[in-house]
Amino acid sequence: MPASSPDTPATRPVIRFAKGRSRRFRAGHPWIFSNEIEMTSDAKSLPPGSLVTIQDAGDEKLAVATFNPHSLIAARALSRDWTEAVDAAFLARRLRAALALRDTLFPTPHYRLIHSEADGLPGLVLDRYGDVLVAQVNSAGMERLTPLLLDALTEVLAPAAIVLKNDSPVRGLEGLALEHRVALGAIDGPVELIENGCRFLADLDGGQKTGWFYDQRDNRAFAAGLAKGRRMLDVYTYAGGFAVQAAMAGATEIVAIDRSEHSLELAARSAELNGARVTWVRAEAFAEMARLHSAGERFGMVVVDPPAFVKSKKDLQAASKGYRKMVRLAAPLVEPGGFLLAASCSHHMPLDLFTDEIAHGLSQAGRTGRILRRSGAGADHPLHPMVPESAYLKAVTLQLD
Repeated sequence: MPASSPDTPATRPVIRFAKGRSRRFRAGHPWIFSNEIEMTSDAKSLPPGSLVTIQDAGDEKLAVATFNPHSLIAARALSRDWTEAVDAAFLARRLRAALALRDTLFPTPHYRLIHSEADGLPGLVLDRYGDVLVAQVNSAGMERLTPLLLDALTEVLAPAAIVLKNDSPVRGLEGLALEHRVALGAIDGPVELIENGCRFLADLDGGQKTGWFYDQRDNRAFAAGLAKGRRMLDVYTYAGGFAVQAAMAGATEIVAIDRSEHSLELAARSAELNGARVTWVRAEAFAEMARLHSAGERFGMVVVDPPAFVKSKKDLQAASKGYRKMVRLAAPLVEPGGFLLAASCSHHMPLDLFTDEIAHGLSQAGRTGRILRRSGAGADHPLHPMVPESAYLKAVTLQLD
C-alpha cells in the first residue's frame, strides 16, 4: 500500500484526542490508543497507515503520526514537530542518526540498525549484514512508507540487497498480509556476519526472524567467558551463536542441540569458518536433556535459549510453565560450581515471572545457586523510555551449587 501522495503538513488529515485523554501522549508515550481519540466517521474512513496531524481536544497540534483506524494502537508518533514533512529525506535523517549510534557501538557493520520506536521509526525492524539489509515492516504506517524507505536506504547505505521479511504474525493485527521478497538486488545463499570477533552465516531466506539474533550478542560473550576451560551444552543452538563463540573462547568440549537439520547444517558451516570444534546433535530439547541426565552427563556451562514459549498474553500462565520444566531438565546437567544461562524471547513473559519460574525449576531439580546476572538485548536494540514492555529478551545467568 504505497503512500498515495507527498506529505503536506498543512493539508494532512487531523485526528483529535478525546477531551482529557492526551496526558499520556504529552508525557512522551509514542502510541495513541483507539479509545483515546475521537473516532469520527472521517477518521474511520482514512486508509490504514495514513499520515495524520495529532491535535488535542483544544485543537493544539501535537505531532505527526501514522494512523490505522482498525488497530488498537491507532496512531504511532513519527515527530513531535507536526510541521515536519514525512518523506524520503525524513527517513534518511532517522537512518543516519541510527547509523551513527551503531557505528559508535560496533567495529563491523553487523547489527540491528533500526529498532522501531526507540529509533524514531515505529513499526520497523531493520538488521544489517554488511551491504545486505533485512527489514521487517510491522505496521500499516510503515507499510505505506516502504517505497520511501527503500529510497532512503539506497541513499544512505547504497546496499547490494534489501530483503523484506514481512512474516511476523503481528502484521495481522494491522490488517497486513504476510510476504517475503527481495526488494533490491539479489540474495544467493547465506550471508556472512561478524559477532564478537567470530564469523557466522545467516540464512535470510529460510532462517528464523531476520536470519540472525543480534539481540544475544552480549549474552553470548558473557557465556563464552564462563565456558572457558569447561565442557558446555548449548540447547536450542539455532545457528550456533553461543556454541561457536564458547569454542573460540576456550571451552574444552561443546555439545549443541537443535531439532532443525537446516539450522545445524548452517551452524556447522559457521564453526568451520572459525576452526571451532562442536558436536552437533539433532534432537528435541526436552527429550535430549532428559537422556543426557540419565546417561550421567555433566557440563560446566549450560545454555538454554528457546524460541518463544508464550505466544500471547492469554497463554502466559500455562506456557510459562514451559520455562520451569526447561530449567528442571537443564539444572541437573550443570556440574557443582558450573553455570546455567536461561533465556526467554517471549514478549509477554515479564522478567520477574521468568525469574520465578527459574527458581521453581531449580527447586524441582533439587539444586540451589545464585543469580550472577539478569540481562536483556544488546545496545543495538535500544528501548523507548516510555515503552519498557518492549524489552522482550530476558536472560538470567546463575552459578549452581
